[in-house]
Amino acid sequence: MPQPDRPMFTMTADTLVIVDFSERGSRARSTYSREPGPYRRLLVTPGARAFTVGNLLARLPMGMFSVSAVVMIAGTRGSYALAGAVTAAGLAATAVVAPWTARLVDRHGQARIAVPATALAALGSLALLLCVRLGAPAWTLFMSYAATATTPNLGGMSRARWAHLLHGDEESLHVANSFEQVVDEACFMVGPVLAAFLCTRLFPEAGTLTGVVLLVTGMLVFTAQRSTEPPVRGGGGLAKAPLRARGIPSLLAVCLAMGAVFGSMEVATIAFADARGHRSAAGIVLALQAAGSCAAGLVYGAKRRTGSAEDRYVWCIAAMAALLTLPLLAASLTGSLLALAAALLVVGMATAPTMVTGMTLVQRHTPPGRLNEGMTLAVTGLLGGIACGSAAGGWTAEHVSPTAAYGIPVTAAAAALMTALTRTGRFHERHRRADR
Repeated sequence: MPQPDRPMFTMTADTLVIVDFSERGSRARSTYSREPGPYRRLLVTPGARAFTVGNLLARLPMGMFSVSAVVMIAGTRGSYALAGAVTAAGLAATAVVAPWTARLVDRHGQARIAVPATALAALGSLALLLCVRLGAPAWTLFMSYAATATTPNLGGMSRARWAHLLHGDEESLHVANSFEQVVDEACFMVGPVLAAFLCTRLFPEAGTLTGVVLLVTGMLVFTAQRSTEPPVRGGGGLAKAPLRARGIPSLLAVCLAMGAVFGSMEVATIAFADARGHRSAAGIVLALQAAGSCAAGLVYGAKRRTGSAEDRYVWCIAAMAALLTLPLLAASLTGSLLALAAALLVVGMATAPTMVTGMTLVQRHTPPGRLNEGMTLAVTGLLGGIACGSAAGGWTAEHVSPTAAYGIPVTAAAAALMTALTRTGRFHERHRRADR
């Protein structure tokens, strides 16, 4: 006898009886299958899981290499100054080389450029390892680490694939950008911890060796997924350079200020923890900031957006600038590392929404066919800001006080907000003129 496909109702005396003939759990499973979450929908996109696995493997070392180099060089040569100078030189080389590598990727394709560029970067890391191990002159360390600047921008290439796969679907692209920002935060939260563990528990070179293996393996897996690779616009088909596109220079100025926030915050936190005799806890405190950003990024990606991205960007930066006063207050009023950790956790919750919205605007304003270059320029702006913020935060912490150093990220965030307000005002003014 066929069973009804919906519940039946009847009365017995003064009792209402409801009879459901459907299989237990089938209705819930059906509802779940019909309405998957935004991240589940994202990862069932054909080809997405395969390149995401390779991307995760290759991006994890991005948070490992600098820590591994510092531990390896300082442990062998006994000089943190030398270790810091080498990593700073590598950062400067990356700021110069990365946009050119990204331009080649846009011109010739991800697989054709990223694989040899990664191989060269891996050789640079191995050369650094050998130079440190064999006691080579200091200048060889600088040359070796500078060679790692050819490492392609994995985040930019992954975002370019999402933009290609989800072309025209703004809601899904918003989820994809949020997912990529969470991956960034997770890699820079887990990477340094893993590197420190490997270098201290095994041998000083273990972090660098593991990073090289992960980078090369992940890049090979990532570039092997040719079906999701964005098409190449070669020769004269390339659009104008992103730096000449309307809206990009002001976005890069905001990225520079945001990088100063991150760089000064890191140095100030390390100095503050060291001043209270808990320098080893600085990594955990900074990891809480990244954890807050990860959580906020997941929520922000699943949340339905309202208003324009230009306006959201201003509100996100304003929220971040306001929340950055919390670490300053915690450090100056309480002097407690626990209070500071709680403040950084809250501050981190504004980081991912700000970065996601900023990268969305970079995508929109970058000319077609130059997306990797546009994304890499944004990352270069962040790196330049991190270097400036680290220098300013370090000088303030040493010559004034670690507590005063928390004023640097507040100032940098205020500068970012003023720049964002100016560019948004110009954006709305252009639209008002166009509507007349």
